[in-house]
Amino acid sequence: MLRLIALLFLTLPAFGLFAQSITGSVIRGRILDQESEAPLTGVTIEWIEATSSTGAVSDMDGYFRLEDIPPGRHTLRFAYLGYETRTIPNVLVTAGKETVLNVGLTESVIGLQEIVVTSKVNPAETQNEMAAISARSFNLEEVNRYSGGRNDVARLAGNFAGVAVADDSRNDIVIRGNSPTGVLWQLEGIPIPNPNHFSTLGTTGGPVSALNPNLLKSSDFLTSAFPAQYGNALSGVFDVGFRSGNKETHEFTGQLAAFSGLEAMAEGPISRENRSSYLVSYRHSFVELADQVGIPVGTNATPNYRDLSFKFDFGQSKAGTFSLFGILGTSDIDFLGEEIDETDLFADPNADAYSTSELGIVGLRHNILLGDGAYLRTVVSGSTARGGFIQDNLLTGDERLRVTEVEDITDTYSISSYYNKKVNARLTYRTGILAQYFNLDTQVRDRDGRPDLNEDGEPDWVRVRDFDGTFGLWQAFAQAKYRMGETWTLNGGLHTQWLDLTEGFVVEPRLAISNQLSEKSTLTLGYGLHHQMAPFPVFFFEEELPGGGTVSSNQDLAFTRSHHFVLGYDRQLAPSWRLKAETYYQRITNVPVSNDQPTFSILNAGADFVFPEVGSLVNEGVGVNYGLEVTVEKFFSNNYYLLLTGSLFDSEYEGTDGIRRNTAFNNGYVVNFLGGREWKIGSKKQHALTFDMKVTTAGGRYYTPVDLAASRARGEEILNDELAFSERFDPYFRLDLKFGFQLNSPNKKLSQQFFLDLQNITGYENVFDRRYNNLTGEVNTVFQSGFFPDLLYRIQF
Repeated sequence: MLRLIALLFLTLPAFGLFAQSITGSVIRGRILDQESEAPLTGVTIEWIEATSSTGAVSDMDGYFRLEDIPPGRHTLRFAYLGYETRTIPNVLVTAGKETVLNVGLTESVIGLQEIVVTSKVNPAETQNEMAAISARSFNLEEVNRYSGGRNDVARLAGNFAGVAVADDSRNDIVIRGNSPTGVLWQLEGIPIPNPNHFSTLGTTGGPVSALNPNLLKSSDFLTSAFPAQYGNALSGVFDVGFRSGNKETHEFTGQLAAFSGLEAMAEGPISRENRSSYLVSYRHSFVELADQVGIPVGTNATPNYRDLSFKFDFGQSKAGTFSLFGILGTSDIDFLGEEIDETDLFADPNADAYSTSELGIVGLRHNILLGDGAYLRTVVSGSTARGGFIQDNLLTGDERLRVTEVEDITDTYSISSYYNKKVNARLTYRTGILAQYFNLDTQVRDRDGRPDLNEDGEPDWVRVRDFDGTFGLWQAFAQAKYRMGETWTLNGGLHTQWLDLTEGFVVEPRLAISNQLSEKSTLTLGYGLHHQMAPFPVFFFEEELPGGGTVSSNQDLAFTRSHHFVLGYDRQLAPSWRLKAETYYQRITNVPVSNDQPTFSILNAGADFVFPEVGSLVNEGVGVNYGLEVTVEKFFSNNYYLLLTGSLFDSEYEGTDGIRRNTAFNNGYVVNFLGGREWKIGSKKQHALTFDMKVTTAGGRYYTPVDLAASRARGEEILNDELAFSERFDPYFRLDLKFGFQLNSPNKKLSQQFFLDLQNITGYENVFDRRYNNLTGEVNTVFQSGFFPDLLYRIQF
């Protein structure tokens, strides 16, 4: 295996022999009206750092092109009569790939004159112009830049204020103390299943992301009071999109990384006449390399995963523009008892277990300009998410006893369509629908630790889930953005959703009002009412009856409800410096809780592979989250960047006993400090050395302690529910350092990048869990990931 690694590192650069000869790099793209998406003709584009006058003007379709741009980071300014001037800093240019920008300009509300306000530089400004608070954009360069990110979009979000990654082994996102199940994932404007390898029914995270960041365009991450077009989510939204492939020339990327694996990507024009293009990437697991060199990965089993991502843009026509996109992925892992150490608490040395998952997403997107400032966007998609798990207990000799069988198949057919109209420079409105039709087949049988009521000498099989049927979730929305003047902006709307399975119907108002206090500061107040269906494993749980048999006792659960209030302040401290502060209060009602287990609440579930098996749930629980978040950010300029985020919060819940307790996600505080420096080297300063660092500390999570005496008597873990979430793990701490080298060919279209990301370099032992070990009869501490060196090599030509 090590010889294979060395061979790959030696052979990947050889592809650079096919690189084209060039005299300079290219920046090109398209400029649209931010609200109507109509192309803007005659926009002036200026390259700020140029020693001589260098620029371009957009053509009748909004396209522009700048040539002979040296590798490095540059600043562009876009000016257009009657529109607010926009400055985009930190545009990264490499020799191996053309840089393509899609730029939106906002029409001025004070008349047809050129408004030059270069101080309003905000690279974090959202792509969705209706998002006014608790939202920011992110891009490919950020995903790749930050230390400890593992090329994972979800882990990138863990650097933002108010967000925490549940643990090092998974990328579940905890937003403001909420369960990860409250997160909505969207791709190209339509909801998608959990985009992670080794995902299980009802979860939103996993160990390895199947969402390839090399295909991402600038996308949005929203954490509360989000616009009316988003529904069936309580805590946050990842609204991501795939970029189009290069429409003028063919380009290729090869990449090798410890977590994201070995990748090959190709893109280029299908037809230059109508600007159609393709973009295809395939990745294959290389995680097992860590095990081969003797670095612990948490278990002796080796995970395998692979995924294919694509987007075909069919160009412009009289019928509008069409694009086909998708993700296909599979993953599997085997836990073999004979290969597992008796102290390994992630697997049982007396059992063989086999886990598989499959993901398929295919969608067709259509966009057509209707004239007079309006467009219609429609997305049709089909997806499948499949998961399986089998466990055989090892008996004497070669005998085995099958104790667990899980087979989940969720096929979803969706259509989203909305009409967007820019009435004038002040008013834009949007209205649309989303229909999702689910075909769910979930079958779970288990007899591990079950009684032997039929006295056949083996534990009885019990149905945990047994549902095979269809149902629909139907949503509609209307929202508007009104700019009342130069300083006041109002965003408001209504969202509705109906679940035909329970005939549950809700109406949700959303509102945000912003006041630009000065040229450099803005105050925003937001409110959102949000509802979400219970996770599928909870909703379709089969409760075991005392006399045998099961009953579906949770299928009458109503939507969980959340009121979210947010007050935000944003100030530009200097041209590249930004201060942002938000305080919030969230009250969650209609939470599924249990009369039989008064300390239980679904708000504590969702950061694991499985959900608690509890039936007869009622919508009588309550949750409260409130806190303060502060972000101080220096965007990349003068060869360095800084990001400091801090969150101070409290997250509590009430079960049916009415006692206020900490939730499982109540860290209390989270602080991140990130920074990076870049040194230009080479005779023409075309190469670069980079250094990045990240320090994270957070309060320990609350947990329910093990009842040691009861566990020893039963021979399995029993928790002391009377002390639910009363004890706390030690605080979390992690330091990551990342070193990089970027090489740009002076005369060929070729660039290479090498990164060494030293994660948890101090080897600090962060607690993952405290579990009862039936083999030792003691409660043992399980630690999170130790020191891990993540390597990445990328070549583009």
